[in-house]
Amino acid sequence: MRMKMILIITFSFLISVIRSDETHTDHLSPQYILENDVVSLPDAAAPQPQPLMVPLTLIHGADSKGAVCLDGTLPGYHFHPGSGSGANSWIIQLEGGGWCNTIRSCVFRKTTRRGSSNHMEKQLPFTGLLSNKAEENPGFFFLPFTDITQYFRRLKKCLLNLSILCCHLLCTDFFNWNRIKVRYCDGASFSGDSQNEAAKLQFRGQKIWLAAMEELLSKGMKNANQALLSGCSAGGLASILHCDEFRTLLPKSTKVKCLSDAGFFLDVADVSGGHTLRNLFGGVVKLQEVQKNLPKSCLNNLDPISCFFPQNLINHVQTPLFLLNAAYDAWQLQESLAPPSADPHGSWNNCKSNHANCDSSQIQTLQNFRNQMLNDMKGFSATPQSGLFINSCFAHCQSERQDTWFADDSPLLNNMPIAIAVGNWFFDRQVIKAIDCAYPCDNTCHNLVFNVGRSSVVDSQSTSDDIPTNLLYSRSTKLTFSAGLLVLSALLPITCS
Repeated sequence: MRMKMILIITFSFLISVIRSDETHTDHLSPQYILENDVVSLPDAAAPQPQPLMVPLTLIHGADSKGAVCLDGTLPGYHFHPGSGSGANSWIIQLEGGGWCNTIRSCVFRKTTRRGSSNHMEKQLPFTGLLSNKAEENPGFFFLPFTDITQYFRRLKKCLLNLSILCCHLLCTDFFNWNRIKVRYCDGASFSGDSQNEAAKLQFRGQKIWLAAMEELLSKGMKNANQALLSGCSAGGLASILHCDEFRTLLPKSTKVKCLSDAGFFLDVADVSGGHTLRNLFGGVVKLQEVQKNLPKSCLNNLDPISCFFPQNLINHVQTPLFLLNAAYDAWQLQESLAPPSADPHGSWNNCKSNHANCDSSQIQTLQNFRNQMLNDMKGFSATPQSGLFINSCFAHCQSERQDTWFADDSPLLNNMPIAIAVGNWFFDRQVIKAIDCAYPCDNTCHNLVFNVGRSSVVDSQSTSDDIPTNLLYSRSTKLTFSAGLLVLSALLPITCS
């Protein structure tokens, strides 16, 4: 007991030292002075770690069940098996990539990787939530790191949240789980079920989902001890749509939760007063007959288009669900709030390309957007099993990117990076209801800056959420080390024993 009290005092002292160090910054570039942002440039002398590359696996026999991409080719996934303590734990990530809402846009889409496995990459990098590295996807702390700085980075992240220190150190989270990315080639968030023979289009998202799950169950997922269904953007919407269904596929003894990243698409008016995203979703629902697979509990009260919007779905989800979203979602700003069709004179172009260029009126529009997002989440956030991480950033898909998921300067809320927040919520270590203050208070964001004129979605012919960008890294906490940390690391097992 006396030893633990000594260590608690030591922790408190070290935390004060660490946090005082954070107030000091490296040399600030002229760009930081002008924009209050720092451009992060890789150190040419330091080799960059190479991500794990995972090959594409096609689901053979899926066509016999009607589970095919838009062009009739086989669907696929990327699978890296788990090991050790993660051998019976599973992460399923549903790929995002916009939607197609007309025959014309779907015909175009089937000539891309979003509509045909013939055009899919043969292998994909697994980063962020899918990384197999403990230092990138939090796991057991005392591992033989090849770089001693990795050891201290993990230690410091633990020290910044002492209430859950032992779990940070001793619990494996996701890096050694079975990790799967299911490819997206239907254009309706894995939820359509129809066809158009004249255009030779197959809208079979629901059947692709079922075929992928059947395949993974046969590969061992049926014996899962714990499982997390995740997705980004259109895949984030899919993870909400299929969350309860995913729960029913697994044994009752399996711990099952869901994560939606950048999937909270709002039913809001655009800057012209129109409803660009509702019109897009309306086309998707009607063309691909999505209503067949929407929750009956929602359809009993609302029309099918409304039941494709997450704000009307989340209160019907019974399985624990975590919402990870930027309050000023970059994709929605570009393509729902101020799309070219609603801004023919381009008065929003500069603001959309860089939030630093927004005038006071535009900032107020963005604040109204954030306010509606938070209001639409109120009922959901009050449920004990829900989780939230809503940061005031201009970003999109933060669980897939290593720099935003878990890195030296990744975004923080309450001194906690996204990876730790999701892990603490999944393992019931901590209640996570993290909602950021309004822009511009958060200086840890990794904000997206766009090349003017290169927005990814300009009309119904291009509804991808693959956003070509330059990435502007906001000022954020930097890791610093001291001899005291080395001494403390030797004592940690005593405290956690």
